[in-house]
Amino acid sequence: MRGGCVVHIVTNRAFAGLSLTIPHNKRYFPMTPLSQIIEQGRGAAPADIVLRGGTVFDVVTGDMITGDVAICGDTIVGIGADYEGREVIDVSGRILVPGFIDTHLHIESSLVTPDEFDRCVGPRGITTAICDPHEIANVIGVGGIEYFQRAARHTLMDIKVQLSSCVPSTDMETSGARIDAPDLIPLIGDPAGIGLAEFMNYPGVIFQDPVAMAKLEAFRGGHIDGHAPQLSGKDLNAYIAAGIRTEHEATTADEAREKLRKGMRVLIREGSVSKDLEALAPVLNERTSPYMCLCTDDRNPLDIAEHGHLDYMIRTLVGKGISPLAVYRAASLSAAEAFGLKDRGQIAPGKRADIVVLDSLEGCHAQMVFAAGREMSAEAFAKREIIAPVARNSVNAPLVTGAHFRTGGNREDTDVIGIIEGKIITEHLHEVIPIVDGDKRPDVARDLVKIAVVERHGKNGNIASGFVRGFGLQRGAIASTVCHDHHNIAVVGVDYDDMALAANRLGEIEGGFVVVEDGKVLAELALPVAGLMSLEPFEAVHRELVKLRDAARALGVTLEEPFLQLAFLALPVIPALKITDRGLVDVVKFEIIS
Repeated sequence: MRGGCVVHIVTNRAFAGLSLTIPHNKRYFPMTPLSQIIEQGRGAAPADIVLRGGTVFDVVTGDMITGDVAICGDTIVGIGADYEGREVIDVSGRILVPGFIDTHLHIESSLVTPDEFDRCVGPRGITTAICDPHEIANVIGVGGIEYFQRAARHTLMDIKVQLSSCVPSTDMETSGARIDAPDLIPLIGDPAGIGLAEFMNYPGVIFQDPVAMAKLEAFRGGHIDGHAPQLSGKDLNAYIAAGIRTEHEATTADEAREKLRKGMRVLIREGSVSKDLEALAPVLNERTSPYMCLCTDDRNPLDIAEHGHLDYMIRTLVGKGISPLAVYRAASLSAAEAFGLKDRGQIAPGKRADIVVLDSLEGCHAQMVFAAGREMSAEAFAKREIIAPVARNSVNAPLVTGAHFRTGGNREDTDVIGIIEGKIITEHLHEVIPIVDGDKRPDVARDLVKIAVVERHGKNGNIASGFVRGFGLQRGAIASTVCHDHHNIAVVGVDYDDMALAANRLGEIEGGFVVVEDGKVLAELALPVAGLMSLEPFEAVHRELVKLRDAARALGVTLEEPFLQLAFLALPVIPALKITDRGLVDVVKFEIIS
């Protein structure tokens, strides 16, 4: 491969004799001749691009550096001096900072394809996105990861595609595919790769489940992302000792500090549902910032359009009085170091030319963005090659009727999922719900409504139902095929017939979101790519999400983001009570409730 060198891995039995290609930072293009870089750096030849009149904010010293920034190809070759250039761009009065690195996200949760995600968040300053495509992988398997790897070759931002470690996340759900260690090993060495994505099955690590152990052994000595909500003490020690390096599930300052003390890099997360910035902000300072990063995990176009992405996190943290050095360092250099990306994270000679031109450090509004020396302009986005979508017609659920959502049994004492808004952790509540005509009915006066999961991959047709508190729903139903991580159909409602209509409608539109009342569809968004992503521009997705939010509120929903909140109620690796197509899951005990 051009721009790479071959390294033989022999330290691990799983990799013995395997040749991996370590790519150059501009992975898919020829490298600029070194002599040309040196000549332009010393000013003996005009630089390809010169940014003139701005001030560089150095994320190592905190200094403000005046002078030009010279770029040769994809590389910064000079700062703090006067340069001539073939193209000179006036950035007078602006602050230049390194491109932002989102250290953990699922592009599928943006509800658009990778190329649209590139166009959506790149102009906000995100030049590197470290993604885990386990949402699409849970629907179609290895082909989903390969789709992201192909797409990453054509985006302006650098999309790093981690290899999904938990497909499915547990054995307590039905997913569309299964990926084991032998399936992952052939994918190692792709230019977009770094390592193994979030290892969600933390009980599998601690208790040495053979499937989990095979994956850990295969990636031993490489980068492995973590996912260990509320794990502490000796169990956390064991989890980290297995070689897991990062953590984005800390939700309290004490949890973050323990993980930092034990050598993990803590990623502050602010998604559309999981909002941990407020809780973790007190931990971030100039002392801890080399070991802390920023991530969004799951953030949709509604929040991106109305609030922002990493740019929102940065200005919010700075607005809380946290040192701009700590914040911008966490958003760039610390992130690069945490993931072994030595070629970026600082505006300095020899680094990849990922540069954000800002109005101010406090405002963090990008005026211009360069990714590997290319300006993220409308013209540049229009020139990209777009990869054909995959995973069409993936919703193969059984047709349901209202009767499928009845809840029988002879115990009035009932396990109830309790939503904590802004968190994906839930409460395990107990309520007495009377049995009438062999069914436990929703009780809107107590905010107790039905929740059900319908298997949609055509595997077994499972349907499981239970109760949830926290939606505020007064009538109708809402449903989604974005249902972490198995992505079956999740539906919540007061009226059983409306629940059935919502679930069946998702099959007709190839997946997405639906709001129903009195037998009518009030709003919907089709997500035909694996039931997760739209084929429309992100602006159109934003418009439809506004309609869906308004329709949900008309039914009484009080949650700011009801659809992603619903999706996470089906993830059986996040405490305390969840539901899958196989039933209610006590995550603390890691077992299905009979």
